[in-house]
Amino acid sequence: MNIQERFLKYVSFDTQSDPKSSLTPSTLKQLELARYLVDEMKGLGIDNARLDEFGIVYGTIPSNNDHQGPVIGFIAHMDTSPDAAGNQIHTQLIQDYHGDTIILNQEKGLSLDPHEFPDLLNVIHHDLITTDGTTLLGADDKAGVAIIMQMAEYLLSHPEFKHNDIQIAFTPDEEVGRGTENFALEQFPAEYAYTIDGGNIQEIEYENFNAFSAVVEITGKSIHPGSAKNAMINSIHIAQEFDAMLPVHARPEATEGYEGFNHLHDIHGSCERTVMEYIIRNHDLDLAKKQCQDFKNIADFLNQKYGYTMVEVKIDQSYLNMKEHILEHMYIVDNAIAAMKACGVDAVSVPIRGGTDGANLTYMGLPCPNLGTGGFNFHGPFEYVSLTMMNKQVEVLLKIIEMSLGE
Repeated sequence: MNIQERFLKYVSFDTQSDPKSSLTPSTLKQLELARYLVDEMKGLGIDNARLDEFGIVYGTIPSNNDHQGPVIGFIAHMDTSPDAAGNQIHTQLIQDYHGDTIILNQEKGLSLDPHEFPDLLNVIHHDLITTDGTTLLGADDKAGVAIIMQMAEYLLSHPEFKHNDIQIAFTPDEEVGRGTENFALEQFPAEYAYTIDGGNIQEIEYENFNAFSAVVEITGKSIHPGSAKNAMINSIHIAQEFDAMLPVHARPEATEGYEGFNHLHDIHGSCERTVMEYIIRNHDLDLAKKQCQDFKNIADFLNQKYGYTMVEVKIDQSYLNMKEHILEHMYIVDNAIAAMKACGVDAVSVPIRGGTDGANLTYMGLPCPNLGTGGFNFHGPFEYVSLTMMNKQVEVLLKIIEMSLGE
């Protein structure tokens, strides 16, 4: 099976995760792809491929080299984002892309225009897969799954290619921040690993956001509007006041690079009660903590202003920046960069404006930087993936394995 066939098969599974669910995994439909992958892995010769009770797939490609090198792992996630529709995905193949506008959906007037999406200029003469403009594509992270499985097939069909044990894992619920909460390192005995969950394959990432979530609950005073003067306190208006007191320049649409942000991603309510949900991000932990304190300070100010506890803020930590731990194992990054260069890929280190399973795994004791998939515009109908980059990333992973034997 080639990588295009693999990827198209994987995106045919609806694997959206659900941030509101208390199930593990958050949606049982993710298990359909997990079971398929276990069967596929066993068919390739990964005899210990297995699905655990938490929806995580593990497997080992056995050493054919008398264990003369480190045990390396490769990880991708099976779920797709809840931000856009993820079922009944209709794809289109663009061969030898020439840099023109790609029509996604004529009826809806949706297209990929290089003037609006300049990354398209980096994939001229690549073979691309896009959506039809009605769903996300699922390259995040089924492209990563396909790359790892293509690598596995190569290793298992080419016994002359020497390698140590190679650990593979596919996780659920990464998109809702729960990808590693049940990850068992004893089931994944690697010295270090790479998540394949980024964008352009030129990029290697070992710095990510420090991530927190905030839930702001506002209790108003609902009075009949006909007799509301000097009595009603509309919680929706207080929510607007709260949000307006956060710095406008620290919203996602005003930030880039290492700049942090506060993102209001959900708000619902009535006169009596309104709930706002934010994500808080910054590469600098001290600045992230200051952002969290801003939320508490605003709540205190509004409670004092209106004379009762009307605003309550709950803040939880999601994940932390893995940089300080990766710096203690920079040879992992250096090896990947050397492998990329050996494969003709101009490597560049960039900060992740998000997070990966690798961040939590690094804090758990498994150093785990992130590599690209060739996917772009994740989480929406403008998502596309470069098959050319995907095939090249398979070469890079094989080169990482080959070069690791010299460690």
